Amino acid sequence: MARGQGLTSTAPVGSRPDRRGAVSAFLAPKRRSRLALLLGPPMVWLVVVYLGAIAALLLSAFWSVDSFTDNVVHTYSTANFHTVLSESIYRTVAVRTLLVALAVTVIDAVIAFPIAFYMSVIARPRWRRFLVVAVLTPLWASYLVKAYAWRTVFAPDGPLGWLTGGHQPGYGLIATVITLAYIWLPYMIIPVYAGFEKLPRSLFEASADLGGGGWRTTRSVVLPLVFPAIAAGSIFTFSLTLGDYIAVGIVGGKTQLIANVISDQVTLNQPLAATVALIPLIAIVLYLVAMRRTGALENV
Repeated sequence: MARGQGLTSTAPVGSRPDRRGAVSAFLAPKRRSRLALLLGPPMVWLVVVYLGAIAALLLSAFWSVDSFTDNVVHTYSTANFHTVLSESIYRTVAVRTLLVALAVTVIDAVIAFPIAFYMSVIARPRWRRFLVVAVLTPLWASYLVKAYAWRTVFAPDGPLGWLTGGHQPGYGLIATVITLAYIWLPYMIIPVYAGFEKLPRSLFEASADLGGGGWRTTRSVVLPLVFPAIAAGSIFTFSLTLGDYIAVGIVGGKTQLIANVISDQVTLNQPLAATVALIPLIAIVLYLVAMRRTGALENV
């Protein structure tokens, strides 16, 4: 090549530069711009849709319904709050709902702990994958299919009545707790299994070397380290149970939970339904605050 002869570009004349490369070069030194583009749409969705819906719910709780026209009156009133606080039926249903949610959470935790322990610590790697798929498989089935399957089980002439000679709980509170515990169980097993996966296996050997038996190791070593994962799973089971009304309507018989009251009042008295809906909302917020101190939110 002769001196002074420059290198010629192989790109066709008039071609445009790569836009993607230009965008990458523009955003490369601008960390805040990248974060804004990444988090902007989800944050807008959260603020406008989710928090906006909660704000609308809180606002409508102060409205009332005209007794003659059944139309919603957009005037400020605390009558709905007085009704919810003064009538014992709402307190009874609220307490029952909280107890059912806690019962479902405890049952799922007790069942999930040994299952997750076996999946993570004892099972071989090839069986571990199979067990994870087996735990997730019920999530692929329809919610209504699972609920109606338990309705068949608890039917007076169903399989449970045939096996027990007619001594079975039937539809009611017990059937509701069992059904909800079954439906939400995978949401407890998976976080607990993830917690066991983070647990160093050397801790079991160290505990055995120090003379710790199986129960002592579980109580003093394993349980404290896995408890944040259990608390993370409890957030799912507790909150999902508080908002469930379909399973209660299928297997609950005459049992009423807070979500059923809200569902019934939506068509009759929407502002009152909004006021009642604040009860599970406040309960979930308080539960999240309590679980935050356990480190559960880092495991969700």
